[in-house]
Amino acid sequence: MTKQTLEGKKIAILAADGVEEVELTGPRQALEDAGATTHLVSLKSGQIQSMKGDIEPQAKYDVDKTVDEVSAADYDGLVLPGGTVNPDKLRLSDAAMKFVRDAYDSGKPIAAICHGPWSLSETGIAKGLKLTSWPSLQHELKLAGAQWVDEQVVTDKGVVTSRNPDDIPAFNKKIVEEFAEGDHSSKR
Repeated sequence: MTKQTLEGKKIAILAADGVEEVELTGPRQALEDAGATTHLVSLKSGQIQSMKGDIEPQAKYDVDKTVDEVSAADYDGLVLPGGTVNPDKLRLSDAAMKFVRDAYDSGKPIAAICHGPWSLSETGIAKGLKLTSWPSLQHELKLAGAQWVDEQVVTDKGVVTSRNPDDIPAFNKKIVEEFAEGDHSSKR
């Protein structure tokens, strides 16, 4: 079996203050280890504050680009980490939600973990997809038209979802695979 390579691929990680640190750093490291270039895209320039469990501040991370400076066409995939505060802030930004929707509409693989799938319901992407998430999102995702399941990692039409930090190893393996496959337009 050959190792998946992401050489030459550029992946956006969309996050804001309050991002769950391990859901930012774990997938980012896995993507970079597979050869991808990652950009932390956020609502404003500077740094974002990561958290552990929405309670304990962790490290701050430099923002590479703001949502106003990028387009989905600039990237080969998109990661939406969780934490409760982070995706809630993103959902209030029209530019951030347009970026997510444009990534989906252009066939980019998307990976969302924990509360990250909030962006999938906000943008209408969830409709008709089989998804998982942090358990408290299941009602909203079902209302958005998703088939919600309680599984470690779920992939449907190039959208990878997982429930929580415990799922990161399986999530990372699957996102590298999906991002290596590339364009998922034909599946949507």
